[in-house]
Amino acid sequence: MATQSGARLEFLGAPGSPYTRKMLALLRYRRIPHAIRWGGHQDPPAGYPTPKVKLLPTFFFPHADGGLDAVVDSTPIIRRLEGEHPGRAALPEDPVIRFLNALIEDYADEWLTKAMFHFRWAHAADAANAAPLLVFWSRPQMPESEARAWADAVGKRQIDRLYVVGSNATTAETIEASYARLVAILDQLIAAQGFVLGARPSSADFALYGQLTQLAIVEPTSAAITARIAPRVRAWTDRVEDLSGHEGGAWLARDEIGAVKPLLGEIGRVYAPFLIANAKAAAAGADVVETEIDARAWTQPTFAYQAKCLAWIREDFAALSAADQTAVRAALAGTGCDALLEAA
Repeated sequence: MATQSGARLEFLGAPGSPYTRKMLALLRYRRIPHAIRWGGHQDPPAGYPTPKVKLLPTFFFPHADGGLDAVVDSTPIIRRLEGEHPGRAALPEDPVIRFLNALIEDYADEWLTKAMFHFRWAHAADAANAAPLLVFWSRPQMPESEARAWADAVGKRQIDRLYVVGSNATTAETIEASYARLVAILDQLIAAQGFVLGARPSSADFALYGQLTQLAIVEPTSAAITARIAPRVRAWTDRVEDLSGHEGGAWLARDEIGAVKPLLGEIGRVYAPFLIANAKAAAAGADVVETEIDARAWTQPTFAYQAKCLAWIREDFAALSAADQTAVRAALAGTGCDALLEAA
């Protein structure tokens, strides 16, 4: 079972889960001993606790009485691991670069996953591709006839839930154009410096990578976009899968932040307006977010968690020194992300 630093950390995950892939790649890079149990919460491992919210990956951390806690949510887990496992850090030391890293990680986790879900289920060919994979990723020995029935049920359920992430006929162009711009931006960043924030990977890289394991590889439509616009990004995704042998490199210095401005501009163009509108809807007790993103209407259910994401961004900013706040404001100026710093 899972133990403290220096022993093996166990977790439950699935190959089709971007967050599982994010964490698996991070653990490999940081050389933290680990063992993954492939599967899902429909087949929980015997003797292990179940989390309150059944999400993947689920980590099993020991507590003082010898039992285990089932923990989800990749971002705080990464921060916990930074404290428990020194060396090969994935969080930049410079508070300004660290703030930008957290913002990009949040964008990948909370906006780019909309693209992943959209491409997977909004296109018939992609849905037909994904549904059986989801079954066999979890249960590779399931008989074909039973797997086909499961795949049909999974596909229908997920297609019926597209509205939850804001995917519909009106927003499709917003989502797909944003993804195409993103891979073009990543192509330039990778070509120039290797990773998003310099020559060393950070948690932002692993968050982007997690979504790209699906978008750039599994989903036929978005994979074709990636291959056409940025084959370098497709290749980078394969490399980030295992960076256990990566050595050296440094994150950007403050006077080099301009390199990441195009990515911050994309975040400000699509994710910032969503976060702000969602937070306002949550504060008003509204069930639905109605706003405009990239000059098109956007409607989806209100998400309490993503309202917390905006609050955490603002809390992180408030915790910075006055000089660091000034540096962050300068980095975000003109990107649209600066609106995230303003109190509601």
